[in-house]
Amino acid sequence: MDYYFYILFSYQADKYYIGHTNDLSERLRKHNSKHLGFTGKNNDWQIVYSENYNTKTEAYARERQVKKWKNRQRIKQLISNYSEHPD
Repeated sequence: MDYYFYILFSYQADKYYIGHTNDLSERLRKHNSKHLGFTGKNNDWQIVYSENYNTKTEAYARERQVKKWKNRQRIKQLISNYSEHPD
């Protein structure tokens, strides 16, 4: 089973959300549904970046690594580099 580290962006909130999952499309659907929590207030979340991993542990480790950056510019650079050189 594949696991993904992903970054979402909401234009309404002008914010990024960082997470991991084994089903990107289902997870995005849940983020864009009305629910309690960080992403529940907006329904325009889009996947702007993702990485594929073989295990949940690896995907979660990458999520923690990027969250520790606490730096919007560094996250934007990661996304920009991916956009310039997609796989």
